[in-house]
Amino acid sequence: MNNIAGQTSASHLPLAAMTEHDLASRDATIDVGLLILRLGIGAAILQAGLIKASDFPMTVQFLTDAGWRLPAFAAFMVTATETLSGVALLLGVLTPLAGCAALSSMLCAWAVNVSGGPFWSDPFNVPFLIGLGGAALLFAGAGAYSVDGRILTRLHWSTRAKLGLLALAFVAAIVTWVALYGVNPIHVAAAQVQIATRG
Repeated sequence: MNNIAGQTSASHLPLAAMTEHDLASRDATIDVGLLILRLGIGAAILQAGLIKASDFPMTVQFLTDAGWRLPAFAAFMVTATETLSGVALLLGVLTPLAGCAALSSMLCAWAVNVSGGPFWSDPFNVPFLIGLGGAALLFAGAGAYSVDGRILTRLHWSTRAKLGLLALAFVAAIVTWVALYGVNPIHVAAAQVQIATRG
């Protein structure tokens, strides 16, 4: 019985009773988790940006056919945002700002995906999950295995600054959507989508 009690893991002990070694081990596992999350989200959004950049005229044409205003400008904005935020997340550079940019671009991508049909047919799609990961990194930061954790250690992001970045992500996405597209993406029933054809 005493042996069982003595084998209680550090994760079940009160914080005050944990040794410095226990706390260091716990922090290390958190950093590994943040690294995995950052690499996954960064790689996914970077791939999205590079696909658009690799055939930029096709990206512009897609937005033109979909009815976007200033399609070349919109294509440049989304391509640059996804590419730069993806690289920043992979390296862990200015991670809260990169998470903000990733969330903003994925909000627009999410709206594009759900605007073609009933909202509840596929609300938790890939852009939703990537955006959620971006929001998590905005608040959690990059962890120790990053440029932020190794070099930019004096840069501190307050809770107020992080909340401001979260609000900025939503504002930027909404303004971009309204100004450049202007279609209500939320439909209870199937949307009547008209596809423009060229003669």
